[in-house]
Amino acid sequence: MSRFFGQIRQAGYVVRDIEAAMDYWSRVLGVGPWFYNPRVPIVNYTYKGERYEPHNSVALANSGPLQMELIQVRNDVPSMYRDFLQAGNTGLQHVAYWTESYDDDLARLAAQGFKPVMSGEVGEKGRFVYFDTEYHPGTVIELSEVAGPKGKMFKLIREASENWDGKDPVRPFPDLSKL
Repeated sequence: MSRFFGQIRQAGYVVRDIEAAMDYWSRVLGVGPWFYNPRVPIVNYTYKGERYEPHNSVALANSGPLQMELIQVRNDVPSMYRDFLQAGNTGLQHVAYWTESYDDDLARLAAQGFKPVMSGEVGEKGRFVYFDTEYHPGTVIELSEVAGPKGKMFKLIREASENWDGKDPVRPFPDLSKL
């Protein structure tokens, strides 16, 4: 556990082929089921203060309490994911800490000198921010709000993994508006 942020709740991997990555993680590592969204609906997305419209595919599964995230960039919109790939990297790009007190935690981290680089929203109470903290590949820190439907979806994904029998290794994302 981090004495600054609490538990790491998610490990985010940037991959070039998300379908192959889901197959590997489920078939070889036994991690799943994967909840897959070929185009995550991100709104209010900014990168270094500029607004863009990203197209990213995302898959989520749990290994115990740790959520694994697979991310494939589908367009050339500026992002920390694109920068990671352009630097010749694939694999672990960030670790995420989850919060139900997003505004308070964001203010606390900003006061400590953390500088937001990339941010956006996925659904109601699903804000996220990535900080300029990468000192070597895989060390970007994300703060992710889980106070609303996104938190309920993450719980559903964790519960699905607890007794997963290997069947239906890839499933669609749950509809956030119904959670």
